[in-house]
Amino acid sequence: MPGAHRTLGTGGQLLLCYSALGCILASNPLIRFHNVQKTFGPKVVYRGLNLEMHRGEVLTMVGGSGVGKSVMLKMLIGLLKPDAGSIVFDGEEVTTMKERQLARVRQRIAMLFQSGALFDSLTVGQNVAYGLEEHFQHKMTRSEIEDRVDWALSLVDLPGIELMRPADLSGGMRKRVGLARAIAVRPEVLLYDEPTTGLDPINTARVNHLIMGLQERLKITSIVVTHDMKSAFTISDRMAMVHTGRIICWGTVEKFRASTDPRVHDFIEGVAPVKEDVETLLNA
Repeated sequence: MPGAHRTLGTGGQLLLCYSALGCILASNPLIRFHNVQKTFGPKVVYRGLNLEMHRGEVLTMVGGSGVGKSVMLKMLIGLLKPDAGSIVFDGEEVTTMKERQLARVRQRIAMLFQSGALFDSLTVGQNVAYGLEEHFQHKMTRSEIEDRVDWALSLVDLPGIELMRPADLSGGMRKRVGLARAIAVRPEVLLYDEPTTGLDPINTARVNHLIMGLQERLKITSIVVTHDMKSAFTISDRMAMVHTGRIICWGTVEKFRASTDPRVHDFIEGVAPVKEDVETLLNA
């Protein structure tokens, strides 16, 4: 229905609000993490991750370095397995899937890696086409793949650079080519791992506008991992903060800004604890 906007109810549930009908509960979560636990040797990353994501929203994950934000993305697409707990995507349990089932999930969920992860030996066009050739080689003709590559590059404002090499691109352009490769497969969900890291303010703004524009034009559900609080406040429908293996705060941007939790406040403001021992500083 036209004219809908999203908001949170008093119990934290996502509502869709219409001028004529009022607010109704949103559909079941597209993605759900329930009591997920993950360790790497003695390091506990998650001791009980609980989080839900709904279709069409931009959810931003924030938290300190090494708390497991990127690990969460990799568990969702089966690149890492949790030690315990449940991860559900569109009604299906991801943690018990075989590789063939995971391949189908990865056709629906694309990821923009922190570095862009382009292949230096391939042209830009070949990089953008990579996912199409991997997942749709028997379903798309060469002409259709070339048209899709052109479409994806145009969406990120880089038309006509198919023959260039990654080495010829600036950092911001590499990020946008990586994004073009991700959207070329027309995913339902886009995962962004630190999309603005290493970019100057202008390119950061460009990437933020792209994230919001893709959500609007393609109705993509987006999960963004970032340390950049200005970007997080700009692009997010909801935010969640990871701390000591759990979500300690989640909700709208307004809820985050108004949080009285000192851990949330200090992270937003970039305030380091006054009393920190040397071991804590070395492990930060």
